[in-house]
Amino acid sequence: MFSSMTISQLRTLLRAREVSAEEVVISVFDQIDKVEGDIEAYVTLCRSEALVQAKRADALLKEGNAPDLCGIPIAIKDNISTAGLKTTCASRILDDYVPPFDATVVTKLKEAGVVIVGKTNLDEFALGSSTENSQFHVTRNPWDRSRVPGGSSGGSAAAVAAGEAIAALGSDTGGSIRQPAAFCGIVGLKPTYGLVSRYGLIPAAPSLDHVGPLTRDVRDAALVLQAIAGWDGKDPTSVQKELPNYEAVLSEDITGLVVGLPKELLDNELDPEAKEAIFGVANVLESLGARVEAISLPHAEYAMASFYLIASAEISSSLACFDGVRLGKRYGEAKDTTSMFMKTRGQLGIEAKRRILVGTAILQEDNYTTYFVKAQKVRTKIREDFQQAFGRCDVILSPTTPTPAFTLGHKLDRPVIMYKSDVYTSLANLAGIPALSVPCGYTEGGLPLGMQIMGKPFDEATVLKVGHLYEQQTASERRLPQKEVKANG
Repeated sequence: MFSSMTISQLRTLLRAREVSAEEVVISVFDQIDKVEGDIEAYVTLCRSEALVQAKRADALLKEGNAPDLCGIPIAIKDNISTAGLKTTCASRILDDYVPPFDATVVTKLKEAGVVIVGKTNLDEFALGSSTENSQFHVTRNPWDRSRVPGGSSGGSAAAVAAGEAIAALGSDTGGSIRQPAAFCGIVGLKPTYGLVSRYGLIPAAPSLDHVGPLTRDVRDAALVLQAIAGWDGKDPTSVQKELPNYEAVLSEDITGLVVGLPKELLDNELDPEAKEAIFGVANVLESLGARVEAISLPHAEYAMASFYLIASAEISSSLACFDGVRLGKRYGEAKDTTSMFMKTRGQLGIEAKRRILVGTAILQEDNYTTYFVKAQKVRTKIREDFQQAFGRCDVILSPTTPTPAFTLGHKLDRPVIMYKSDVYTSLANLAGIPALSVPCGYTEGGLPLGMQIMGKPFDEATVLKVGHLYEQQTASERRLPQKEVKANG
């Protein structure tokens, strides 16, 4: 029963000593035992270590001054470093890598008393939109086992949706927290670039990468963000910023707040049911006192091309070190350095190879100015579009994804179509602004749909507030995944 609860619900029970952290952890592992064979959300589970951590959390709770997340079972995406626990990036090149240090976000969670359940599956090196590119196994959507959970944080999203974790951390380069959150009917937050440390996140595209939470509701996202946000001297892109109390602002009124609805993000590629859901969200926000205005993001149509040019170039550079010498497992006998590199890097999956090849081509002298520099100029224009838009509105509303979760294998051999899953989410990565995905309805077939709320830099408080108030207004419409998941929580 505890595996279906939110962090805030469990916090109340744990602090009142009505339940122990150990009982909560056992409930989560009971759920894992029940559904993991079908979902396959995890790469590594750490049951014995989790029970030890739970006992430590119970000791803190007994003292009566425990942090908000104390005793909460949380999963960590497997590209975030965990000391003494394998961090594979779902790649054979790292299938036996055990980091000697924790990522800063993991350190902060441990200081908050969380219980780490395990490491979740992902597209190899976080390159993908479906979690079908993992070299270990494919993760399935708890709402429909024939469909993808999204990606690259699909394991984290599926684990939370299926009750295999109370919350999870993911990484987001072009939508990899928000897109799987939308597909799995949960909440996903990509913070402002620099608000949450990336130290210990194995990089894909460093200027686009973010770490953030996947949770059951917006309040939980606020609680996890509070724990992991803040300046970190180990991350040169970290920003010193005074943090508000994200939970405290959730119930504030939004009367007079202006919500921008960009016409470019309601295009013909948007599923009709998703479009209808977004207009439904706008109506709800208006009923809460907000004002919805049509706005324009004129360079949005160039975002996908700009994003994939920049991301591929950075990925090519980031993955260059995985050669069997500097990093990564060395494969096979080789007579010289070149053949050794080829055998080792040959172990990479097709999507990683595709991104490396494209990125390397972009960075060649003849192409650098034509493609990479031009893409960076477009990125600047997109940032300027957002600056102008936020002169008129407080937040921007859009779909999270153009469609609900698609079937396994449907787009795997059509990478360009797969990339379009990030058509709405990649804008926030290019601009570095906060973006939150919140469930906003269901298709006729019962699949969840997500809305995206984008905000001004470092204004997570407003983004979370809008998402929370919408969530509270529509709480009676929320559903759980399939019956076998629902039965145990």
